Amino acid sequence: MAIKQNAVCRYCRRYGMKLYLKGQKCYTEKCPFERRPFPPGQHGRTKRFVRLSNYGVRLFEKQKLKKFYFMREEQFRRFFEMALRAPGNTGNKFIELLERRLDNVVFRAGFALSRRNARQLVSHGKIKVNGKKVDIPSYLVDIGDEIELVEKELMPQSPIIKPPSWIEVSYDEAKAKIIRLPERKDLDLKIDENLIVEFYSR
Repeated sequence: MAIKQNAVCRYCRRYGMKLYLKGQKCYTEKCPFERRPFPPGQHGRTKRFVRLSNYGVRLFEKQKLKKFYFMREEQFRRFFEMALRAPGNTGNKFIELLERRLDNVVFRAGFALSRRNARQLVSHGKIKVNGKKVDIPSYLVDIGDEIELVEKELMPQSPIIKPPSWIEVSYDEAKAKIIRLPERKDLDLKIDENLIVEFYSR
């Protein structure tokens, strides 16, 4: 995977929100974001607000959403181009497509403590969709799809994020079902997707 693996907690502090990239650590008092909720770096605690250019503002929003889903630029842009070709609001469609990724659904369902861990589960063949193993993290789920964690002992024991309303989860069976497509209002994230559309459309 060509994504930087070290010091990922810096991303949470840089973008001012928890990205849940570190797995177990994100749910404990040892989480760096909880202990140091200010930007990383020597002057992070005392750093004053820096006015960004129009380009900088749009780039910051794009980077924040990309890190949230822990994706490479090539993958991220490919999903944007899919949203661009789809009918309707491009920003809302973009969010919908990102949420429908199988690795994100595995994380949202609570079968993994981070999207990075969820991606590993999918890549290693630990996830079934409608009874068949799927090892492609970018696989897009649809309404009625059933997602199953093959080895139930891999289910996290620590606290997990509450699943969104568009996913129905049975923890006893380690299964989840997509009951509707995700919507922008389902994503509790302070992000302006219109700025991202403007960034790629410049």
